[in-house]
Amino acid sequence: MLDSINIPWWLLLLLIVGSAVALLDRLLWPGVRWFLRRRVNRVIDEVNTRLNIHIRPFQFTKRQVLIDRLSYDPRVMDALRDYAQEKKIPREVAQAEVRRYAREIVPAFNAYAYFRIGYALARKLAHALYRVRANFADPARLANIDPRATVVFVMNHRSNMDYVLTAFLAAEQSALSYAVGEWARIWPLQQLIRAMGAYFVRRKSNNPLYRRVLERYVHMATEEGVCQAVFPEGGLSRDGCLQAPRLGIFDYMLREHDPNGRRDIVFVPVGINYDRVLEDRTLLRSLDKTVAKRSRWFVIRTTCGFVYRNLRLMLRSRWKRFGYAAVNFGPAVSVQAYCKERDLDLRRLDTIQRHVEIDKIVQELMQSIAGLIPAAPLPIAVAALLHAEAAGQPGLSAAEWQAAFLDLTQTLHQKRAYIVVPEPAHDHTFDSVVEMLRLRRFVREADGRYRSAPAAQEILRYYANSLCVPGGR
Repeated sequence: MLDSINIPWWLLLLLIVGSAVALLDRLLWPGVRWFLRRRVNRVIDEVNTRLNIHIRPFQFTKRQVLIDRLSYDPRVMDALRDYAQEKKIPREVAQAEVRRYAREIVPAFNAYAYFRIGYALARKLAHALYRVRANFADPARLANIDPRATVVFVMNHRSNMDYVLTAFLAAEQSALSYAVGEWARIWPLQQLIRAMGAYFVRRKSNNPLYRRVLERYVHMATEEGVCQAVFPEGGLSRDGCLQAPRLGIFDYMLREHDPNGRRDIVFVPVGINYDRVLEDRTLLRSLDKTVAKRSRWFVIRTTCGFVYRNLRLMLRSRWKRFGYAAVNFGPAVSVQAYCKERDLDLRRLDTIQRHVEIDKIVQELMQSIAGLIPAAPLPIAVAALLHAEAAGQPGLSAAEWQAAFLDLTQTLHQKRAYIVVPEPAHDHTFDSVVEMLRLRRFVREADGRYRSAPAAQEILRYYANSLCVPGGR
């Protein structure tokens, strides 16, 4: 009975690893989870004391619970049955597809990651790249939004920096939940995005089962009061102008909205603009269907080269920020008030009538956004130069260009546009803009006169087109 037993070394190693895992699972991990949960709860208690729009219980619900709730939603189950019959596949196969969609869509919001990590990173990145400016057209109305309401920030989409910029600028209001395209579904970015409360969307999917799962998730989040951010254009502006809105996500939010219910839906239009859009050349290139699509390796190489060049400039103390980035928050629009004024109940309308009414709401929001887009210095300077050249002038001297810049700034101010730079700084700002345009080879100077570079006409129009204001450009 006391004889020794010989076992292979690999079995001994396996027993040691198994024992260590069991020990960690029973003793260490519960303590770690308790410690992390305690820190998260502290963050939640702290931020909820200063947020105008509190974090909702829905956002704290375990992700697996939300996935199960979404997978077995009655509307989803009806769509699953129809889909299985149409495709002639077993219900179990369709159910597995639904669960895959639900896992893809449902976020894993973490308050600590959002307010302690994401907020700090977003703030540092935005201020490192730009001179950030924020304006609130009607702060009193924003502060007096019903705390039970579902608040949805509706904004134009100029750059992928929009996510970063608005997330930290709106952090004093609430935690924003974004709909993010498939481009971000790469490790480890997708894990970070889910922790920030965002959900992924297949924007070009026509799969009815997927669309139903997405619809029900948006409905669930809206019903539970989750603060959201929406880009109605559905993608980045390729030419600088506001694009026609897409109604899908608005339909998901509004189709079952009760105008007399306990929870209102409040839309907050937001305008965003930049002196330099980081993706400007790529966006313009995508308009040309004859140009061959660049490989992923080319994109990675170009991005790394861009970062390397700017890091070299930083180390040599020669780097300058990319001008201004501005966000203008407009007055809140209550859907309940809108519907009561027009005696409108979207639940009682058929699909076509509902889409017509929702389109009216969205068009009003788009008009508000057009009037809110900040007038950044570089677009103003570019528009002034292009206008002079279109009138037949052979370029402008520095004094003439600056005078045209100031005249256009005054015109935009009279049209109630938000001017990013205050009047005392106009002279210095104009000199900085001219230097930026020269460094990027967008303008040429000859014989004391500035002219737009022939190869830069398209990209100059892209920036000038961003000056959307009431009454025209």
